[in-house]
Amino acid sequence: MDPLPLTLPVRPDIPLFGILAYALFAFVFVLALTPRFVDFLRRNKVGKQLRVETIDGRDPTIFRTYHQAKSGTPTMGGILIWGSILCTVILSRLLAYFGVIEHSLLQRGQVYLPLAILLSLGVLGGLDDYLNIRGVGKKRGLDALPKILSLLAISLAGALWFSFKLGYDSISIPYVGDWYVGLWYIPIFMFILVGTANAVNFTDGLDGLAGGLLMIAFASFGVLAYAEGLSVLAAFSAVCMGATAAFLWHNVPPAIFFMGDTGALALGGVLAVMAMMIDQALTLPLIGFVFVIEMLSVIIQLTSKKLRGGKKVFRAAPIHHHCQALEWGESKVTMRLWIVGLIAALIGIIVGLGA
Repeated sequence: MDPLPLTLPVRPDIPLFGILAYALFAFVFVLALTPRFVDFLRRNKVGKQLRVETIDGRDPTIFRTYHQAKSGTPTMGGILIWGSILCTVILSRLLAYFGVIEHSLLQRGQVYLPLAILLSLGVLGGLDDYLNIRGVGKKRGLDALPKILSLLAISLAGALWFSFKLGYDSISIPYVGDWYVGLWYIPIFMFILVGTANAVNFTDGLDGLAGGLLMIAFASFGVLAYAEGLSVLAAFSAVCMGATAAFLWHNVPPAIFFMGDTGALALGGVLAVMAMMIDQALTLPLIGFVFVIEMLSVIIQLTSKKLRGGKKVFRAAPIHHHCQALEWGESKVTMRLWIVGLIAALIGIIVGLGA
């Protein structure tokens, strides 16, 4: 793999053992906090509300058929994930300050950007979840316009930082080379970040589905970042993986709580930023392959309904609900999509390492 022709600092170094230790700490930290956190959610009635209508305003009959029993399950578990990631980063800074470790994770060149996106999208998703739970608004949750405007504002801030502060102006094409795009990098960055965040959000519809796929994706980008010499970013990716793995421990079928928009938007946004930081934007669709097909299934379904007089391509969208309607069973759908995601991610790693 050629060295990065960018301005990201590749130092300080964190050894592989340290990276794995950070992942283990995040895993244990989330696992230890989960019982109290879930109890807090239950006591305060922070429960999942069933979808009132589909995106195009129709009655979600298939969704209700398979998810009726999940109504009231605690949600907003994403706060535990990104909150624990933040705590791990802060702890590493304290340990470095007192001389216990040499370098912390809180490095401006490699962690400030993904951490800022994680927190900003986490807050946005948390607000959406809260309004959904409390039933504020006709359709529950944030209205579409303020939500998309907020996503665009956050993505624009990130794009401007990448373009003007870090000097990113090209997209790497595996086995071909760099494609100079100039200021077009800004809308490309925004499209990738908003698209990835929403794709993960659409995927978060079955017990364990999004959590397992996010684990695979974070592990993959951790490998690619480490191969680029960005060990701090690799360690941050490992922390994200560890925290997500602990969440998944209690999110596999039958889930005792869900991550909600506050988790899906935040973690999806971080994936996009990591891909852009290590110049692997075109590897992202492989590493996040299932996220892509979930998003495409929604787009195809809505387009078909609009142009073909209400006719559907899938029994339900996103595609995991179509698989449910085929009577596969929720656990089988989840595990089969994990397998697809793992195979695609391995291909993505190979492509990324060889590019």
